[in-house]
Amino acid sequence: MISMPCHSRSVGLSLLIGCLLGVSAAMAQPKPQRVASLNLCTDQLLLALADRHQIASLSRLSRDPSVSFMSKQAAELPLNAGGAEALLFSKPDLVLTGTYGQQDRVAILRRQGLDVLQLGPWSGLAEGREQIRILANRLGHADRGEALIAGIDAALDRARDAVPDGRSILVYERGGWVTDARSPLSEVLMQMGFTLHQEVLGQSHGGVVRLETIVTAPPDFMLVDAGSLRAIDNGTALFAHPALAAAVPHERRLAVPGRLTICGGPSTPAMIEALTAEARAKLP
Repeated sequence: MISMPCHSRSVGLSLLIGCLLGVSAAMAQPKPQRVASLNLCTDQLLLALADRHQIASLSRLSRDPSVSFMSKQAAELPLNAGGAEALLFSKPDLVLTGTYGQQDRVAILRRQGLDVLQLGPWSGLAEGREQIRILANRLGHADRGEALIAGIDAALDRARDAVPDGRSILVYERGGWVTDARSPLSEVLMQMGFTLHQEVLGQSHGGVVRLETIVTAPPDFMLVDAGSLRAIDNGTALFAHPALAAAVPHERRLAVPGRLTICGGPSTPAMIEALTAEARAKLP
C-alpha cells in the first residue's frame, strides 16, 4: 500500500467533502415540474429522461423527423418559439438550452430569476455521460440516466473492433464539410477500428475540404448522411460528382440518417448500431 503524505491526505479529504456537499446540494433541489427546452439536443434528452408531465414545452425542431430522433415522442407536447418573453409568461421552473447563440436570452431569463441549465455539444462520450447524469439527477430520475448510459456503453462494446486492418474513413457532410476529429462520432469510429482520414487531409479540427483534395488522397471509406444519397440541392450535389464517385464509390460509403448524429443522447445507441451494421455490410 502506498501511503499518502499528510498534506495530500488533507487535500483529498477536502475534495471528498466538497464532492459530498455538491451531491447533497443537488439532491436538495426540488424536482422541477415545468421544464422548457429551447434546443433540439436538450429536447431529446428531456424526452428521454423526464416524466411527460414535467415537460412544459419543447423547441419547434423537436417534431421535425428529418432532424429529431424523438419526433414521435414530441408530437403531442407543447412547443415554444424560443423567445424570452413567452418563456417568462409560461413560468417554467427549469429552462434547458444549448451554449451557442443563446447567451443574451439566457442572461435575460436568469435576471428574471429563472433556473437555466446550459448543455453544450458533446466533445466526447465521457462528457456525454457526465451531461446525462447531471440532467437525470436534476430531473429526479437518476436511474433513467444510468440506463441510457448503459445502452450507449453496451452498443459501443458490440461495435468495438468491428473494422479490421485500420481502414480509413472520412466523415463528409453537405457542402464539403469535414467534421472535427474530436467528437463522439469520431470516437465511435475509432473504437470500431477505423482511422480518421481528416488528419491525412490536414483537417483534424474540421473545416471545408475541396473535392480535388479528396480525389487526390481518397479515404478507404466515407461516412455520409443517408439523405445525401440523392442530389436534391447544391449541398448534396457534391456527393453525386463523377470524380468523387470514382474515388469513393457508393459501395464504400457508409450511410446513416443525420438525425442519429446531430445530437448526443438517446440517439447515440441507435447511431452506433447503425454504423456497425453499415460497416459490416460493406466491408469485404
